[in-house]
Amino acid sequence: MNNKDTDWRWLSEQIKLWGRQLGFQEVRISDAHADVATVEAGLSDWLENQFHGEMDYMAKHGTKRTRPPELVPGTLRVISVRMNNKPVNMEESWTALQDGSRAFISRYALGRDYHKVLRARLQKLAEKITEQVGEFGYRAFSDSAPVMEVEWASRSGLGWRGKHTLLLSRDAGSFFFLGELYTDLPLTVDDPVASYCGSCTRCLDICPTQAIVAPYRLDARRCISYLTIELKGSIPEDLRALIGNRVYGCDDCQLVCPWNKFSQFTQEADFAVRHGLDNVSLIELFAWDKETFEARLAGSPIRRIGYEQWLRNLAVGLGNAPSSPAVIGALQARRRDPSPLVREHVEWALGQHRLTKE
Repeated sequence: MNNKDTDWRWLSEQIKLWGRQLGFQEVRISDAHADVATVEAGLSDWLENQFHGEMDYMAKHGTKRTRPPELVPGTLRVISVRMNNKPVNMEESWTALQDGSRAFISRYALGRDYHKVLRARLQKLAEKITEQVGEFGYRAFSDSAPVMEVEWASRSGLGWRGKHTLLLSRDAGSFFFLGELYTDLPLTVDDPVASYCGSCTRCLDICPTQAIVAPYRLDARRCISYLTIELKGSIPEDLRALIGNRVYGCDDCQLVCPWNKFSQFTQEADFAVRHGLDNVSLIELFAWDKETFEARLAGSPIRRIGYEQWLRNLAVGLGNAPSSPAVIGALQARRRDPSPLVREHVEWALGQHRLTKE
């Protein structure tokens, strides 16, 4: 089809249909040239307050993060997609959090790495578009570049930004992944939706470390997801006890959100729980050697943090676990770990158990 003869409204609807056929639950389109002055001012203020912590990449790239045509020249539209990730055993989340001997892993990370899954589907969507219009300009993203995913998703009407800063949908809550296709096609854009958070503050109230310092404002330096995933060095001592048994990410603000009663279970086999990670003890995971870590977590997003950081997180979890000879023994077995980072957190954890005896 010659682009001059393209019915862009028809094509826009076809793209949404193709996206759903490829496994995305929803597909929407926004204008890449929309006014972003307010967004850029908010990002600048967030960075000036150092709320990004050691995530230096948040301060890089300048306006490429907020202006798609500067990142990918020629971009006219942002196609935003949503794919559910809620595991079928979601009700186990609170049980796992309340059992201090178990390791709690953010529900999205229990299966395979979503980055590859979404980008592969987005590539297939681009190929479907190519079959229809011929070669066109595009680039696929999924939490992998300076892209303001929630902003573009909310502008397209996929949902609204919740007070915890995540995207919320009346039909799907927040247990889903986002992805984008930047494209140079002049597709028909969708309208945004209103916010439905109202006066609710459950996400602010439940945050273990009070990282949501105000509605729609997150201090990442206190966020458990940042502390267990993004932070590469030592976890601040005053926050360690608050982390509990959360060894990779944190879902509290989502678990308590009323809109997640509408969240839908994933149908993607790649997102199914692997290796029993939804019901595994801290002691068992702490006993893994590096080879076991690499093998068992191959294809998992957890593997990205590396073995040393994994042990650091588990040491904190064991420091917060109910005291027992088995827990103390597991920690003592790593007192001579080659990593100074691991040894530091092991000593802190042992100190916690000494305190419980005094």
